[in-house]
Amino acid sequence: MARKGRDFIARHGETVFNAARRLQGDHPHTPLTRAGFVQAEEMGRALRDHLGAKPELTLWASNTGRALQTLAVIAEHLELDWHGARQDPRLTEIGMGVWGGRYYADVIAEGGDVIAPDGLVRPPPGGERYQQIAERVSGWLADTDDDPGDRLVIMHGISSRVLRGLMTGGDAHPEFETPVAAGLPQGSVVMIAEGVENVLHIGAGQAPA
Repeated sequence: MARKGRDFIARHGETVFNAARRLQGDHPHTPLTRAGFVQAEEMGRALRDHLGAKPELTLWASNTGRALQTLAVIAEHLELDWHGARQDPRLTEIGMGVWGGRYYADVIAEGGDVIAPDGLVRPPPGGERYQQIAERVSGWLADTDDDPGDRLVIMHGISSRVLRGLMTGGDAHPEFETPVAAGLPQGSVVMIAEGVENVLHIGAGQAPA
């Protein structure tokens, strides 16, 4: 699934749900914390150092408030127009089903096996499976394959791991049966060019997912 341009894929900054240890998933708007804004600032500075001012860059984000807030800060660093960004719900996070919005501790206390050893969230009852995430992000890739040049994509911990796994031709995860890249903390940015990934910035946020 290699593209001609480079893809800078970023995980949004910390949110109030992350700080409170609540299962966030596809919740449409959970605002950034002060730490989340700091992480967005750091990503913006890293991208500015790498790309300079006003780079030729197509801006993309999931249609969640936290992704759009993160993009607003980064776009200001790059001197790009946030209003020109494209949104797509296929870039959003895993659907959390009956676990959505609940505290991790409460779900775990009830016997829910929430986190796999590699930091991935196990699919919840009534929630989204990893193959379904792969299908929607693959559809986004196919529909946007002709994007001109480089692009910046602001999305989420799990969905970005699936997207990155697909773009780099990774092996299928033994439990979830779809390619999944290594997890990175919130506020991290990678660059994928011709199917090869390099980490551009490691964020200071939480590392699960």
